[in-house]
Amino acid sequence: MLARSLTLTPPLTPTFFVPWESWMRPAHTPRPGTTNSPGPGRRSLLAGLAGAGAVVALGAPAARAADADARSADARASATVQLTARPSGESERLRLGQALRGSEFQPTGHHVAAGTPLRLDVLPYDGVLPTLWIGRWDYYGTVTEPRSYPLKPGANTVTDPHGGPVYFSLEGAGERAGVKLKGGSVPMPVFTLGCTEEADYQRQLDTYADVPVVELHGPRSIVTLTRDGALLYRDEDHAALLRLLERIIDAESDISGLDSSRPVHRPKAGGYHFTEVSVVPSGVGAYATHGYNGFPRAYLDRATTVQGLTTRGWGLYHELGHLHQQMAYKPGGLTEVTVNIYSLAVQRALGQPSNLLTVDPKTGLTYFQSARAKFGTAGLAYEKSFSAYEKLVPLRQLELAFGDDFWPRLHQLVREENPQSDYTETAKRYRALATYASRTAGRDLTEFFLTTWAFPIDAQGRAELAALNLPQPSVDPATLAD
Repeated sequence: MLARSLTLTPPLTPTFFVPWESWMRPAHTPRPGTTNSPGPGRRSLLAGLAGAGAVVALGAPAARAADADARSADARASATVQLTARPSGESERLRLGQALRGSEFQPTGHHVAAGTPLRLDVLPYDGVLPTLWIGRWDYYGTVTEPRSYPLKPGANTVTDPHGGPVYFSLEGAGERAGVKLKGGSVPMPVFTLGCTEEADYQRQLDTYADVPVVELHGPRSIVTLTRDGALLYRDEDHAALLRLLERIIDAESDISGLDSSRPVHRPKAGGYHFTEVSVVPSGVGAYATHGYNGFPRAYLDRATTVQGLTTRGWGLYHELGHLHQQMAYKPGGLTEVTVNIYSLAVQRALGQPSNLLTVDPKTGLTYFQSARAKFGTAGLAYEKSFSAYEKLVPLRQLELAFGDDFWPRLHQLVREENPQSDYTETAKRYRALATYASRTAGRDLTEFFLTTWAFPIDAQGRAELAALNLPQPSVDPATLAD
């Protein structure tokens, strides 16, 4: 069925809602024992067998595991969280020339209940103080975002009215600080790539059964789930899932030209936050906004399973893409188009067929073919004449004509020059797309943008293209297809 994605941009610009057509399928029916409530799954059944007569066989190992879990929980409950300062999410957004601000959270693996005093000691080793954050992102929920609490050196006590996961942010450039959690919080079930064994994670799910939030941590990812959402697919290989998520982030970083060749081209500091949300508007599959990507329960079969994320994860690739989009060439009409530069890059990295090669059963045509059939027709206008995927075709054709490094080079050029524009300056941003594309290609793309695809490039844009005095392309990009 068709569903929509929302891109939200509070508070830098007024919130706006843009529909996107993408194929979204209902979630798989969970396997027996992996329901959406902490009911009698296979592990609880094993526990039941042990209590009903298998004590001799299972009792000693179970006791040792319980002792180990208790010691681990005690250690985590009194842990000192070591923090390293990073640039703020907003300063990174500006450096990268992006529309949305990324996550700046450093997770702790702890949860605090509503109204419970959280006691902690702050150790500002290098004189920089962290900010405490408590809560989950949930744009359409009753409680919509984590609350922030500035901290002072030494003892602090914070009581949050809603409770939730505990995070810190520390703004700076490599300075260090520590926070000792002294009481009030409890460990959450957490799987950390490279640190947690699958069996330990499964024990955590059973041991911390009264904690309502579960997290998966990768080098550049935080995945926050409700306990019920995590139990749906608890039998996944979580190390493989997080490695796959890293590959997806890599693909989007690569197409963005984030190769660290210069300081301005460093990847974003910190990770990306993917979180289960309680509610979305009717017909919406997922959304992106400042700080995170939100996924409803029905999408978790694609976001939290290896098979689903590999073969049907376009929605996640797309929403993560919004956190890579650059402002300079993103007028409102392209918000849900240029984002799929990144989605297509992930498909290629994972060896998937391109969505642009999907054949419409009504016409028997791919999107390349159906778009080409409209060229030269009366009244042709890029924004009105082409469907959502057809609008993506010219952006892919630029890669086919000028190399796989076309978009990385364009991203880098935009970051280095950092042109400024307001989201209302539609004409300016369309001009930027045409001129930056021509400069990156080293060819005059006036015919491609204005005549073939009928982009709304105004007289000033035509003059700017002419002033570049570039040669014509040796091959017309509009003739190319995957």
